[in-house]
Amino acid sequence: MANNNPLKITDTILRDAHQSQAATRMRIEDMLPACELLDNMGYWSLECWGGATFDSCMRFLNEDPWERLRKLKKAMPKTKLQMLLRGQNILGYKHYADDVVEKFVEKSIENGIDVIRIFDALNDTRNMRMAMESCKKYGGICEAAISYTVSPVHNEEYFVNLARQLEEMGADVICIKDMANLLLPYSAYSLVKKLKENVKVPIHLHTHNTTGTGDMVNLMATQAGVDIVDCALSPLANGTSQPATESLVATLKGTERDTGLDLSKLSEAAAHFRKVATKLKEQGYLDPKVLNVDTNTLLYQVPGGMLSNLISQLKQANAEDKYYDVLAEIPRVRKDFGYPPLVTPTSQIVGTQAVLNVLSGERYKMVTKESKGLLAGEYGRLPAEVNEEVRKKAIGDTPVITCRPADNIKPELEKYREETKGIAKSEEDVLSYALFPQVAAKFFDVRDGRVSAPESNETAKSEPKKEQTGPKIIYVQDLMK
Repeated sequence: MANNNPLKITDTILRDAHQSQAATRMRIEDMLPACELLDNMGYWSLECWGGATFDSCMRFLNEDPWERLRKLKKAMPKTKLQMLLRGQNILGYKHYADDVVEKFVEKSIENGIDVIRIFDALNDTRNMRMAMESCKKYGGICEAAISYTVSPVHNEEYFVNLARQLEEMGADVICIKDMANLLLPYSAYSLVKKLKENVKVPIHLHTHNTTGTGDMVNLMATQAGVDIVDCALSPLANGTSQPATESLVATLKGTERDTGLDLSKLSEAAAHFRKVATKLKEQGYLDPKVLNVDTNTLLYQVPGGMLSNLISQLKQANAEDKYYDVLAEIPRVRKDFGYPPLVTPTSQIVGTQAVLNVLSGERYKMVTKESKGLLAGEYGRLPAEVNEEVRKKAIGDTPVITCRPADNIKPELEKYREETKGIAKSEEDVLSYALFPQVAAKFFDVRDGRVSAPESNETAKSEPKKEQTGPKIIYVQDLMK
C-alpha cells in the first residue's frame, strides 16, 4: 500500500445520504437516538448540515435548522460536525452580499459547525473567497472543494492548478467533490497522486455510487494516499448516495490504511438507520430507483438528484416519452453554456433548458431567466467559451458581467433585519429569512403560534425533490403555457 497512515472517514448519514436518497426528509428525532454511538465511532467528521437540509427543515419538516444543529452539537461534542456551503450562494440559489455570507458563516460556527466544505458550481474561486475568509476568521476548518467534472477544459492540470490556488487562499483541506460519480477509479488514483505531490494540505474525496464505481474510486484513491473519504452507513448508502462505510472499513482492515473503526459498532448504528430507512420508504420518500446503478451518468454527466428532477419535470408536462431526448440534449446545452460542472444550481439550469429545448421543438425558442443569468455572467466565470449565437439569442446586447458578481451587490443584512422586525427572534432567524424569505416567514408563523401547523408538515408527496432545485426552475409546464 502507498501509505501507512490510517484512512480517515467522514460519514454522510446525517446529510448527503438522506438528501441523495430520500429527498432530505430525515428528522432530528431520527438522528438523536444514534448520536452517542456516532460520536464515539472515531470518524474524522460527521456531515450533518447545509446542502438542501436547511431549506427542507423549514419547508417540509417544520424544524428550525439552527435548532437542529445545536441539538446535534450537544449530542455529539467529541466529533467534528461538517456542513456543505455553496460559496457566495450560501445555501440558496443566488448570490448574496458579502455581509450576509460572513454573518452566516460566523453563526454556523457559533452554533456548532467545525468543518465548512465550500464550493462553487463553476469553480470560480472569486465566489469562494468571502466564505473561505470568514471560515478562517471565525475559527472553522476551511475545506475548499473542487467541483469535479469531465469536459475538454477540465483535465488533471486544471484541477491541480485550482487546488494550488485554493491552498494559497487559505484552505485547510482540499476536497475533490465528485457529485455525479464521474471520477473513475484509475483517474482517481492519478488525480490524488498529483494533488498529494502539489499541495501540502490533506485531500478529502467525496464521490457517489450512481455509476456503480464509487467503492473502487475510494479504494484507488486510498492507495494513492488520499487522507479522508466520504462514506455513508449502509442503510442509506450506494446508488445516488455515497459508498457504504462498513464495506470500506472491512476492506482496509489489517492493512496499512486500516481505518481503526469498529465494524460491530458500525453495525449497531446501521441497525438504527435501517429502521429510519424503512420509515422513509413507507412514507414514499425512498424510491428504489435511487439504488440502481445507472451508467448513463457517464454518458450524460447528469447527477442522480438531477435525474429525478428531470423525470418529475417531464411527468408534469406529460412528456415522459421524451426522457432520452432530454438526456441527449443536456450535453449539447452544457457545451453551449461553456461546460459548467453540473451541480446545484447549474445542473438545474442546464437540465431545465434542455427540457424546454426538447418540448418546445426549437432549441432556445424559450430561455429561462436562470439560463440568461448564467450566460450573462451573473453566476461567475464560465469554464470555457460560450456559444455566442446562443448567448445573443438569449440575452441580446446585455453586457456580460466580468467582475466577481457579488461586487455588484450592496450590503443586505440591515435590509433583512428591517424586513424581519417583529417576526425574527434572533440573528439566525434573520439569516433563515435572507436565504428563503417565504419559506422562513411561514415557518416562523407556525413555530411562534401565529398560525396553526398544517395537519402534516409535508407538502404533496408528488414533489419530494422540490427543495433541491432553485426557485422557478422546476415547473416546466408553467413555462410552456
